[in-house]
Amino acid sequence: MGQQYTAIPEKQVAFIREQKIFFVGTAGVDTRVNVSPKGMDSLRVLSANRVIWLNVTGSGNETAAHLLEQSRMTIMFCAMVGAPLILRLYGNAKAVHPRDPEWAELYGQFNPLPGARQMFDLTVDLVQTSCGMAVPNLEYKADRSLLSDWATKKGPEGIRDYWTEKNQTSLDGKPTRIFGAAE
Repeated sequence: MGQQYTAIPEKQVAFIREQKIFFVGTAGVDTRVNVSPKGMDSLRVLSANRVIWLNVTGSGNETAAHLLEQSRMTIMFCAMVGAPLILRLYGNAKAVHPRDPEWAELYGQFNPLPGARQMFDLTVDLVQTSCGMAVPNLEYKADRSLLSDWATKKGPEGIRDYWTEKNQTSLDGKPTRIFGAAE
């Protein structure tokens, strides 16, 4: 049976740390709902009500655009091995960019990832568990290195060019502010 909490229980913190993949959901005021899979050891639980995740360069930048309009975010984990469980973290988030004062401290929580473009800082106000009995058992083999390899090959200037071309607006034409307030 599902449970609800106002903070992440320690048992669930341990569960989160074991997960190799998580899913992030956001939406703007009048935009498409975006759900993205994430991995690469890019999430940290800072406290019972605070989670950060490091976002690397991708083909879009929907989450950043959405949070400028609506700060709501949901992060979902589901057990792919072991006992079934789905865990959702609900709350409000903000983007933290390399230009922001808190970047250095938060980025220090992670092993550096090539192409890191922003972090998302989620204040959790609701935690919900559910059974997860319909989630299949899947075997983890390894992280893929393709995105890191691509970003390393592009280099900082190539990544910046890619952001200029692909990451300044969302699918719905909303700004992401990847380069700051005025794009």
